[in-house]
Amino acid sequence: MKRIIKYMDKPLFFISVILFTIGLIMVFSSSNVTAYMRHAVSPYNYFIKQGIFLLVGIVLSVIMIKFNTKVYGLLSKPLFLGVGISLAVLLFVGKSQNQAISWYDLGPFSFQPSEFIKVISIIWLAEYYEKNKKNLDTYWTSLFPIGVCIIVAVLIFFQPDLGTTIIYSLIVGFIFLAQPIKKSIKTKTLTVVICGLAIVAFAILSGGKKLILERQMERLNFTNPCDRLLTTGNQVCNGYIAINNGGLFGKGLGNSTQKYLYLPEPYTDFIFTITIEELGAIVGIIILLLYTVLLYRILAIGRDCYTNRGSTICYGVAIYIFLHIIVNILGIFGLMPMTGVPLPFMSYGGSFTICLIAALTAVQRVKIETRIRDELK
Repeated sequence: MKRIIKYMDKPLFFISVILFTIGLIMVFSSSNVTAYMRHAVSPYNYFIKQGIFLLVGIVLSVIMIKFNTKVYGLLSKPLFLGVGISLAVLLFVGKSQNQAISWYDLGPFSFQPSEFIKVISIIWLAEYYEKNKKNLDTYWTSLFPIGVCIIVAVLIFFQPDLGTTIIYSLIVGFIFLAQPIKKSIKTKTLTVVICGLAIVAFAILSGGKKLILERQMERLNFTNPCDRLLTTGNQVCNGYIAINNGGLFGKGLGNSTQKYLYLPEPYTDFIFTITIEELGAIVGIIILLLYTVLLYRILAIGRDCYTNRGSTICYGVAIYIFLHIIVNILGIFGLMPMTGVPLPFMSYGGSFTICLIAALTAVQRVKIETRIRDELK
């Protein structure tokens, strides 16, 4: 274990700890009023649950870090198959929450397969392209895993969860583009995808209400949210108010007014606005800078890795985290539709927290293997 600790990427580790700590504090601060006044549970309810999620993630991390990424690859296939099947079954027996059937109800906790499939897909794709790196000059070998992932994306779409579908598809797409696949295959595939997206966009614009739910159509009307304060613009507009209230230095930890039921669930999608309201824009900027350094460290580890598997894991995890950050931040600032995407390290949620820790552990394992190899040279 000492050797593992020695070879870990220390900046990545400490930044992760700092962000998770800030997130846990803000989950308590942003959720205590809602927990007590709306859900009639202890003000510590979400704080305790998030702490449990972190502990589960840490235990998983301690176990994962001991195994080679080759083991991750071997396990990824049955895990991908199992979680993929659970996504299909979910459509019939899943728990409906926020008008989407995305969770299995496990009593005090819920299990969201669509979160786990993101990280599992990154590992599975990394293993697949590592094993087939010498045969990526054919369409079948290059595109087979993409076809499988499209099936997964369709299952997520029918939950319906448009935000997760988009993020999952982009993760898979970026991983595909990062592979040493023939340029002609990439070009033709990209052309087909762009044409397909154009057809889908045209179909939505011409008959969207028949193709996607009304609540999803409403999200496309995301500009000027305060003009719709009492309807679809409620959350984003109250998020603006929270950010304005915070100013540069914030109102002080625990002193948010917008968490008093103005924002329905301030400890999930809109936790960043409560963070700025209480701790100020300067702390918000520091958090964004920490995100930037964290992503840089992950990309650097991927760049220095000696295997395609390790590089793909790192690039996949980097885009996984980046997409969640950018979609959440742009959504709360009204620059794109809100899609219910959690903010990494900050938002409350068991499935996402555990998956994020697992993803970061996989990156650390790549770093460890690279340093061991360098030492043996």
